[in-house]
Amino acid sequence: MTPAALPTTSTVDRPTRLQALWPCRRPVVMGILNCTPDSFFEHGRFEIASEAITQGETLITGGADIVDIGGESTRPGADPVSSEVELRRIGPVLTELRRRHPHILLSVDTSKAEVAEAGLQAGADLINDVSAGDDPAMFSVVAAHGAAIVLMHRRGTPKTMQENVSYAHPVAEVHAFLLERARAAEQGGIQPEHIWLDPGIGFGKDDSANLELIRALPDLAALGYPVLVGVSMKSFIGRLTGAIPDDRLPGSLAGILPMVGLNRAVVRVHDPAATLQFLKIAEAIR
Repeated sequence: MTPAALPTTSTVDRPTRLQALWPCRRPVVMGILNCTPDSFFEHGRFEIASEAITQGETLITGGADIVDIGGESTRPGADPVSSEVELRRIGPVLTELRRRHPHILLSVDTSKAEVAEAGLQAGADLINDVSAGDDPAMFSVVAAHGAAIVLMHRRGTPKTMQENVSYAHPVAEVHAFLLERARAAEQGGIQPEHIWLDPGIGFGKDDSANLELIRALPDLAALGYPVLVGVSMKSFIGRLTGAIPDDRLPGSLAGILPMVGLNRAVVRVHDPAATLQFLKIAEAIR
């Protein structure tokens, strides 16, 4: 499948959908929709389009403000797939969710500019790029559509990123990298308010670095860009607690506590309903 094979959708409402996020007093909730056979979280795999669409509806009903649709696994050790495979997996899901929910914000989780172009044409609002713009065409594609982009820190590729997880100063190194990529995205034509930063918890970090980066989320937000964090069900929770993936919701909620009270904050999660309940009570207490 080529990008032209996806139906196109007007971008008239994209600025409205993006701007509607930030008046929210609590962190914005992004629901994870993996259209892959090999996500690290067994109950988060939806390779069949009809099942993925149903799960997308479940995320929206559960209160997700954003649905993040991915066609390539980025778990440690994952093999890359072609643009054609990604588009075949996400195309029907993206177009159907956009048709049913014209006001929900939709994200495409991809590092390929070709896939981003097709996704934005089909009605996506946001590109979640775990490579932070490795594809030289990515920034120009996102800028041309007036869309937003998530820039995430990682070392290497999913296949190699856990081979070198040591840092002298993880917070300083990760934040410096993200600031450099944000400035590159601005130079590529993307509006600053449309550039979101993600420290990449679990992507080429050991448990100590993961915890330091979670503690430092307010410092990352102080750089002036929206901040996204994804800790949901990740393996560091299992290593710290012994919990299997199905039992990691409490640890996942604890991991987003530093996001409470931050402006322009986004949490990427598998369970929007439980996350929203946690965030509403945490915000009420604060």
